[in-house]
Amino acid sequence: MDYMRQAYGEALEAYEEGEIPVGAVVVCDGQVIASAHNETERLCDVTAHAEMLALTAAANELGGKYLNECTLYVTLEPCIMCAGATGWAQVKRLVYGTSDEKRGYTLFAPSPLHPKTEVTTGVMKEECEELMKKFFREKR
Repeated sequence: MDYMRQAYGEALEAYEEGEIPVGAVVVCDGQVIASAHNETERLCDVTAHAEMLALTAAANELGGKYLNECTLYVTLEPCIMCAGATGWAQVKRLVYGTSDEKRGYTLFAPSPLHPKTEVTTGVMKEECEELMKKFFREKR
């Protein structure tokens, strides 16, 4: 739960910056080695999702592209792009807060993750879901 709280903190930063409030952290050997939040608006880059930025930072920190000893914590179910990147990085475990009923990977591709990736869902689900709802209520 502590790592998801850190991911949630990243999501709050995104919210404050006017970005869709998604946050992610990568943990390896009990240490947070990378954290990020959505930056698609700031960077004018549709690929600047929290997961993509966190995966890149984690790979740089470890000096290799495979994260097969790492856990990715993210507040929202990854989209197909981010799930694919998680699969290519061979992330050991994926933990996410709330499902994405419109763009989540489980809607489009049931198995883009590495076959050995363990998935845990619903961690801090209510908080993550409410932050997303609040963001979109305010935008409309």
